[in-house]
This record gives sequence, structure tokens and C-alpha cells, in this order.
Amino acid sequence: MQTDKEIDTSGLNCPLPILKAKKALSDMQSGQTLKVIATDAGSVKDFQAFAKQTGNELLEQQTFATNYIHVLRRR
Repeated sequence: MQTDKEIDTSGLNCPLPILKAKKALSDMQSGQTLKVIATDAGSVKDFQAFAKQTGNELLEQQTFATNYIHVLRRR
């Protein structure tokens, strides 16, 4: 999936991947997409909750070995 911005939060644990995603989204325009790469297994549920709370759309979540990929669309 083609995204407008990508951040790598590998090695960071909760809540840092969410905080970095929140900061990145705040610099983006409505409708743009953000790809977040994380290694924290808890990030799967964290990003689901984050999307629900903020109104940003969680477009995709994938797991590759120890990497968790989250794609969000800015509200």
C-alpha cells in the first residue's frame, strides 16, 4: 500500500509508538496516510484503540515475524 509518510518505531514500547504516530499525524493533512512500523506486540491493540478514540481510520494492520505494520488515514 502506498502511503504519504512512514515512521519506524522499532525497539520502542508503549506508549511511544502511539505518541510518535500522533505527532506525525498532526503534521499531516486530512486524508493523508501514515505507515507505522513497530516491534511492540501490544501496538496491535494500541493502534486499534487509538484509531477509535481519535477518529483516524485504521486502514490496515499486518504482522511480519516481529514487525507490526499499521496504516492510518488522517481524519
